[in-house]
Amino acid sequence: MKPTQDRPPIRQRPCWPLWAAAPMLAALAAPVLAQAPVADSGETAPVAQLKPVEVKAHYDNGVGSSDAASQGVVDGSRLTDLPLLRPGEVLETVPGLVVTQHSGDGKANQYFLRGYNLDHGTDLASFLDGVPLNMPTHAHGQGYTDLNLLIPELVDTITYTKGPYDAEIGDFGSAGSAHIRYRDTLDHGMANVTVGAYGYRRLLIADSFLPGQAAKGRPDAGQVSEAAGGPRLLYALELEKADGPWALPEDLRKYNGLLRLSDGSKANGWSLDALAYGAHWNSTDQVPLSLIQSGQLCRFCALDPTDGGNTHREILAGEWHSHEADRYTRLSAYAQHYQLQLWSDFRFYEDNPVTMDQFSQWEDRNMLGGQAVQGWFHRLAGRESMTEVGVQLRHDHIRVGLLNTQARQTLSTVDDARVSETLLGAYAQNTTWWSSWFRSLLGLRMDRVNMNQTSLVLPQNTGGASALKLQPKMSLIFGPWARTEFFVNAGRGIHSNDARGVIDKVDPTSLSVAGSAGPTAAQAVPALVSSRGSELGLRTEWIPGLQSSLAFWRLDSDSELVYSADADIGSTSPNGASHRYGLEWNNSWVAEPWLLLDANMAWTHARYARMNDNGALGDAIPNAVSKVFSWAATARQGPWSAGLNWRYIGPYPLTQDGSQTAPSALVTNFRLRNQITPAVGWSLEVLNLFNRAYYDIAYNQDYQTSPSLSTLNPNGITVHPGEPRQLRLSLNISF
Repeated sequence: MKPTQDRPPIRQRPCWPLWAAAPMLAALAAPVLAQAPVADSGETAPVAQLKPVEVKAHYDNGVGSSDAASQGVVDGSRLTDLPLLRPGEVLETVPGLVVTQHSGDGKANQYFLRGYNLDHGTDLASFLDGVPLNMPTHAHGQGYTDLNLLIPELVDTITYTKGPYDAEIGDFGSAGSAHIRYRDTLDHGMANVTVGAYGYRRLLIADSFLPGQAAKGRPDAGQVSEAAGGPRLLYALELEKADGPWALPEDLRKYNGLLRLSDGSKANGWSLDALAYGAHWNSTDQVPLSLIQSGQLCRFCALDPTDGGNTHREILAGEWHSHEADRYTRLSAYAQHYQLQLWSDFRFYEDNPVTMDQFSQWEDRNMLGGQAVQGWFHRLAGRESMTEVGVQLRHDHIRVGLLNTQARQTLSTVDDARVSETLLGAYAQNTTWWSSWFRSLLGLRMDRVNMNQTSLVLPQNTGGASALKLQPKMSLIFGPWARTEFFVNAGRGIHSNDARGVIDKVDPTSLSVAGSAGPTAAQAVPALVSSRGSELGLRTEWIPGLQSSLAFWRLDSDSELVYSADADIGSTSPNGASHRYGLEWNNSWVAEPWLLLDANMAWTHARYARMNDNGALGDAIPNAVSKVFSWAATARQGPWSAGLNWRYIGPYPLTQDGSQTAPSALVTNFRLRNQITPAVGWSLEVLNLFNRAYYDIAYNQDYQTSPSLSTLNPNGITVHPGEPRQLRLSLNISF
């Protein structure tokens, strides 16, 4: 097949080098590094005093704060003390959620939650200030969620749920959801410069101010509060480069910018956002474990040195909210343009011994959407009650394709399609306080998806599909008694499937293999797949200073979406129905006014619903992590603060019969901060403190490591090593 000629090129946008921002940084730093003269008034210049520091809990998970034991809110201050290897690890503040990587750092992370290998985001609904980040019918994987556009210093809160119990959450929310919200204002401007091992460099400049006072100087030292009159403007610019420990330098170049104009308060106000993000990188994907063990390949080497990718996105978003004594309203809308191109090679020489098996997944996407929510406070059967209704609309117009490539040069077009996908969601839910110790939350959600595809390679794959699902939700909350409350939760959820998997009549990848015998029929999948979840839980503050929650849950899915590491498209594919149940125990303890301790445990039992399903023996779900433990300690004393955290991932099966398993992984990170003056501070991060050798991810797959058939391994293991110990030092300037 010949390449399609009218495919729009994927543009690589150059990132600004860090030195280009040096003049800006110097200008911002000058007022705080230089000592201003004191007027001859007979007065002594005031001496700046550091305020005493007192640790507070990072989680707003107290009694009465949520409708399930597994729901909660993470305060953005948690990220101040959390060492981060990658931006996406902000989600590891959600108890039981693990974030890793199997490729270059410009690619979306791997996520693990409640025994799901969520690949790059499937079944974890993620939002940034109301804008959905999951991408349906994505070039690489259904629900792809790239969090590399996050700026951790700007995060105000992360509101998370687990299980399909919240009527406001629709597609991709079966296992959980995370709403990340940025700050409207900053307490002070910041200019942070970070240098680290393996060529790591990062610059962040951010501030907020009243535009009308910009010409009058900054008498408030940069502090802009909600009480200040008039709109507030927040800006941020982040530039980053890194090579990583890889033998093939990653050469990551990233730019990230934000402008936010807002006015009002959290009760009544509005905001307008403009975001721009871009990155390009080389990647060392997973490689055969046997080659590392035999010494034929170094631990951080690649088999195909031309893998990598580039991406960029631009977002415009706005929201308006109003809260009155008897009602509230929230309106939001967004527009996004997104591009991605990935070059990957997971099987090396198996399908195409001459040119290797590299392929390219690319897409160009425009997305429009919005939400309208109305709530009322009223009485029901003589009891206090609240009813909320909402409508959500999202439309994605996508050009998506798959290419056979060699060293990033196109050999042939496997697939090229225009996809139009619209998702409409509507819900209603009611909360009623029946007594001082019992309240109920009942909801009903409807989601309808319409898909249309025009295939530019195989006309028989042109067509359309639609589906509608109803999802009832229920939460019963009892208590509190002795500062302890109990929860009963149940509900249905959904995830959508890739439109190509729903509509295709012919599998386009069956024609891309050397020596192919011809096209094979595609296995059709439903447009929407249901899940059913239930949970029993409790939350207590019976011990002063300790917030603790316990949840026993179950989650069944009609179809498992799994990452196909050895597929021609390296994407998600549908497998059989699954059952999961598990136990979560989360604790946050203010042990002393200066010391905070967190300890979280998650255990999961995950199995396919039918033995020997999917054409394989056994019922184990590959890459379903069964044990996750995390511990963290945060200490603050005067100008000093320190954070130490551990993350443990237990062994997990790589094959359905359980004959192969991935080893456990334990990683320790440390961060030390010191505020030299109110305007100048520094921080030191030590990532992988004990330099443990571990794997971010492991897969069972077939591969061939050279043109010789003797190197064919039909049942091998490939791994992506975790990064070794590295130090990062930051200079933080406030203005």
